[in-house]
Amino acid sequence: MTRNSSLYTIRRSLLAIATCVLLLLSLTTHCLAKKATADAFNEDRNRLIALMLSRQLPAQHFSHQPLDDNLSRKAFDLYLRQLDPRKRFLLLVDVKQLNAFATHIDDELTRGSIVLADAGMDLLNDRIRQVEKLIDPILDQGFDFENKEYLEIEPKKLDFAENMEKLRERWRLSLKMQVLDSYFEALGAKRKQQPEGLKDISIDHHATELKEAVNKVRQSSHRALNRLLQQSRQDHFDRYFDAVARAFDPHSDYMAPASKEDFDIQMSGSLEGIGAVLREDEGLIKVINIIPGSAAEKQGQLQAGDIILAVAEKNGELTDISEMRIREAVSYIRGPKGSAVRLTIQKPDGSKRTIQIIRDVVQIEETYVKSSVLKTEKNSVIGYLRIPSFYRDFAAQNDGKSSRNVTDDTLAELIKLKKQKINGLILDLRNNGGGALTDAVKISGLFLPGGPVVQVKDSQGTIKVLEDDDPDVAYDGPLIILVNQFSASASEILAAALQDYKRAFIIGGEHTHGKGTVQAMMDMNKNLPLLQLQKYDDLGALKLTIQKFYRINGGSTQYKGVEPNLVVPSMFDYLESGEKFMDYSLPWDQVQSVAYTQWRGAHFDAYKVQQDGKQWVEGNALFKKIKEETGKAKARSEQTIIAVFLDGMWQYRQDLDATRKEALSAGIIQDETDEEVKPSKGKKLEETLATDPFVQVALFLMKDAIKGDASVGLSQ
Repeated sequence: MTRNSSLYTIRRSLLAIATCVLLLLSLTTHCLAKKATADAFNEDRNRLIALMLSRQLPAQHFSHQPLDDNLSRKAFDLYLRQLDPRKRFLLLVDVKQLNAFATHIDDELTRGSIVLADAGMDLLNDRIRQVEKLIDPILDQGFDFENKEYLEIEPKKLDFAENMEKLRERWRLSLKMQVLDSYFEALGAKRKQQPEGLKDISIDHHATELKEAVNKVRQSSHRALNRLLQQSRQDHFDRYFDAVARAFDPHSDYMAPASKEDFDIQMSGSLEGIGAVLREDEGLIKVINIIPGSAAEKQGQLQAGDIILAVAEKNGELTDISEMRIREAVSYIRGPKGSAVRLTIQKPDGSKRTIQIIRDVVQIEETYVKSSVLKTEKNSVIGYLRIPSFYRDFAAQNDGKSSRNVTDDTLAELIKLKKQKINGLILDLRNNGGGALTDAVKISGLFLPGGPVVQVKDSQGTIKVLEDDDPDVAYDGPLIILVNQFSASASEILAAALQDYKRAFIIGGEHTHGKGTVQAMMDMNKNLPLLQLQKYDDLGALKLTIQKFYRINGGSTQYKGVEPNLVVPSMFDYLESGEKFMDYSLPWDQVQSVAYTQWRGAHFDAYKVQQDGKQWVEGNALFKKIKEETGKAKARSEQTIIAVFLDGMWQYRQDLDATRKEALSAGIIQDETDEEVKPSKGKKLEETLATDPFVQVALFLMKDAIKGDASVGLSQ
């Protein structure tokens, strides 16, 4: 399609917004005439999806936000960021033209006439074709690698290019950076074979490596652009629908049929691959969570917050997966058990590295509750209990089959620890992303003599208080809870309840994740407005937020999360991780508190323990090093203008390498010196805990425990 035809499409689309009125009767007639599949694009199928979203989202979503111009602007903002997330194709004039649709998305949906998706697709594809014609001339012309040039790599700090000349310059610098990256990778491989033979990095001494680097960048660039051009019209409509859902809140999504098939909330079972939860985030594939017991956890180098830029089999060529739809990216990452996959990842501080992971199924045993016994400096016996997730096999439970669940396992471990005469307990909820709400309530009850645990408010404003109705207390001794920015949902409910009762003292970063909402999956095939419309193989599904959690003190866990009693330095401190950093997340608010009686058994004087803990942390060498390294990482993450010349990029890589070596020697990170890392069975739990500063400060503070009232376990 030509540039003029794109402009014609937009003008025609704008006219359609003003004049098109689509009757449901005409839609019904079309549906009766022809059965459409999800694989082929069908106008009527997409009209139906649009109409259903326009009705279901405002009616069923917790917020009941009206589908109006304000929400349209939010949806347009998300749509545009998904369309050209790194501002590599569209010009400013294109964006201004698309901006005409910004307040009309609500009208498009209610009429069932979608025009923005087509207009965006036409403009984007035209610009991609123009960029594709620039690649070879730029690479053929070559680069002056000594010329000191710089490139801004943070899209939020960039505007769209004003014209093709400025867009070409942006691509020239990007290609120069990619060539240098590939060149340095080639030199690194050469150094492994000839450790003493690489003393000079100058281009003149490594002509072969430079030629290979240029060819690699040429091939990967054309592959990536061709892949973008292969996105179907349906892909563009799905992107549009998803932007509308996410404008309500970041946990609501439209899930196209293929995505719905991939979506599997696993409370138990095994997963094959690397074992990471991924999300498409503004055109990049972002790691949301590492699954306990997975290949990625055992390998240790891939972490939540990382971006996966490229993927390859062990000896294959890396494939750029940036701006790739997530289901396609996952198809590259998945593979047979025992095979190796190489990932080029970008850390939140901007540093890049290539790692290797041996694909495997999740070791289910590693996902279950684990315990150990530790000793303080005065040989006091302290229990340690880790809950990786709130797992429960609901399918087996509904079928009447016996299966493991987190509550029973926690109780069993507590009994085992009590037999060893523990004088205190450290409950580790770090990296626990949540799970079954019922288990969060039941596990709270293992430490409390009954009472309210959490309030749940639905979209109609009805509040239900979930209570622990068992007066028995499984463990009534001193309790310290460990959390971090990746403790979310059910783990926040447990931590918040035990904090409100003053049952536990909490140690962690500045806040937990702050996910205080519940989502439900709505199969759109089962919610059709008329029986006659049931003519489509699959319309997909809508995941939407329907409930919100509130603490027993009335405050929500949403947005703010749980604030620890003692805040300690963490390697995650510089990350913008959590609900408060997500687009259009639901705000913090509060409801009426419920009546509850604070714990009178063994506890801590929060103020005294906080002061003792601060003093211990300030004098601890490992915490000092963590704070120092976090400061460096924060500075790197904020420095988004990078050098694009030989000496500058080489020095940056050397500085990163030195920083990693320092962190490794301090025991802050695992060994990352070679991408050929073999899968490890991991250290024994006791070995890991011995060098864990969070655990060590908790052990130190156990001395401050106060015995309290021995009658606390009795029902009130």
